[in-house]
Amino acid sequence: MLLPRGSEAISPTGHYTGYVWVRNGLAPQALATTEGRLFYHALEPAMAVSRRLGQPTFEGMLVARHRILDALLAGAVERGEIGQVIEIAAGLSARGWRFTRRYDVRYVEADLPRMAARKQRLLQRLDGPSPRVVTLDALAEDGPESLGALADSLDPELGTAIITEGLLNYFDLDAVTGMWRRFADVLRRFPTGAYFADVVLGDSPVQRLGVGLLSTIVRGRVHLHFADDTEAAAALGDCGFPAADVTPADTEDPSARLVHVIDAWT
Repeated sequence: MLLPRGSEAISPTGHYTGYVWVRNGLAPQALATTEGRLFYHALEPAMAVSRRLGQPTFEGMLVARHRILDALLAGAVERGEIGQVIEIAAGLSARGWRFTRRYDVRYVEADLPRMAARKQRLLQRLDGPSPRVVTLDALAEDGPESLGALADSLDPELGTAIITEGLLNYFDLDAVTGMWRRFADVLRRFPTGAYFADVVLGDSPVQRLGVGLLSTIVRGRVHLHFADDTEAAAALGDCGFPAADVTPADTEDPSARLVHVIDAWT
């Protein structure tokens, strides 16, 4: 989980999310942390009550969005459109580890220094191919830790995807649109460019519940940038993505309905 510029702490949410993925078969046990396990078990009583009442849970939302983003990326890779991936604020996600084993794809995981170092140590516990792990500041306009500098090290002949998961709602609108412009600028360097992400939108009761869950877990402010999917897609277009769909998660899981999914191309 990427935190705002200047923060070097690994957020409790990042540890919790990583443990949720392990618990749900989306990551190997080697990527579980002690902090994640403790945080998970501290929250589990509240999650259990929500599940019994048929209400959304933070765990359910995390699993649903992760699987939906997996499906978008897998489809693009299998169609031959994408050959390399940059996952920004990758945290303890095992997506890079899974995709490098399943596909012939170059995968780069990027995060702030402390998380990147922790992730590299955890990946060393695993045999076989693993993603490349680098330090990156998603808010940097230029410099050695900017997205542009990372893109200079990639193969310019391969279709490229950028993924962000659980990132956008922690930043204000100016920061988000600034990131989107940099993402679009970088992706235009490649034959095909795709951006896959999740975002919480609007101000409906369900969406307010989603924001409330996130705010409670992260103990900080969560931003709502757009009223609906049309407004979000238009903003992506203004930032350089001529083809952008923003849609509700297509599932009956009440937790998944808390988020929308971005499927944008340059």
